[in-house]
Amino acid sequence: MELRQLEHFVAVAEEQHFTRAAERLAVSQSGLSASVRALEQELRTPLFSRTTRSVRLTEAGRALLVEAERTLAGARAARDAVDAVRGLLRGTLSVGVEQCVPGVHLPRLLAAFHRKHPLMEIRLRQEGTTSLVDGVAGGRLDAAFAATVSSVEWRGELIPLAREPMVVLCAPGHRFATADSVAWSELPGESFIDFHPDWGPRRAADGAFTEARVRRTVGLEVNDVHSLLELVHEGLGVALVPHHFSRKPEARGLVAVELEGPRQPYYESVVVLPAARAMSPGARELMALLRSDGGL
Repeated sequence: MELRQLEHFVAVAEEQHFTRAAERLAVSQSGLSASVRALEQELRTPLFSRTTRSVRLTEAGRALLVEAERTLAGARAARDAVDAVRGLLRGTLSVGVEQCVPGVHLPRLLAAFHRKHPLMEIRLRQEGTTSLVDGVAGGRLDAAFAATVSSVEWRGELIPLAREPMVVLCAPGHRFATADSVAWSELPGESFIDFHPDWGPRRAADGAFTEARVRRTVGLEVNDVHSLLELVHEGLGVALVPHHFSRKPEARGLVAVELEGPRQPYYESVVVLPAARAMSPGARELMALLRSDGGL
């Protein structure tokens, strides 16, 4: 079994398509198919279920994917470590990010990294926090800028970025709009607009309602901040969001109302990293730049 075969296998698994995987790897489709078939023959089991329209992992393929990603990440880390000793940073820096993470200006940070290390390829993925944590754990990501991650959930490095209160956001005509604050007991019966459960603001909101022992109904689920704000503007529901969402230009005209009582919910952004001994040289340099830029 060769690293090249594992790279081919992972590409097909991620693209779910041989042609797209071949284009991504800049290899011929016939060569890619032969490489995957050779791997299946060596392992004596099919790794993909193939149809004319799709490619899906088999149970054996799903098991191999976890270990293949970890093996490839280890190989990259080994190459990067040798280059770092030689005073070079080469290879790939894979970064994940939640949308609208407070406490860091990620485009500026990545631009500074690129200027300092032009031989490093930067890859960026925007995903929800649950997927980001899984990505760092599996070696798919070197670092992730996420939210609401506890030390119980993640045993590696967690670097705090920012902490801010969450507020109830509503349209001007809503009954909450003229209130100075809202009690938890007033929230049942309201229709909420929120993100899908994978995203940090949703995780924070779900945790706050669980802690307050208040049930709520999420009628509308979205994947981006702007859609959420537009739906609140139209009076289709209220939203429990990090306070900085209410300061976005798209939120102009909406009303942010604080929650009453001792159970004030907070939104906390963090950098998720592997344990120090497993951190890639690229991730170490990125964190050094973050600290020097005053982000910490």
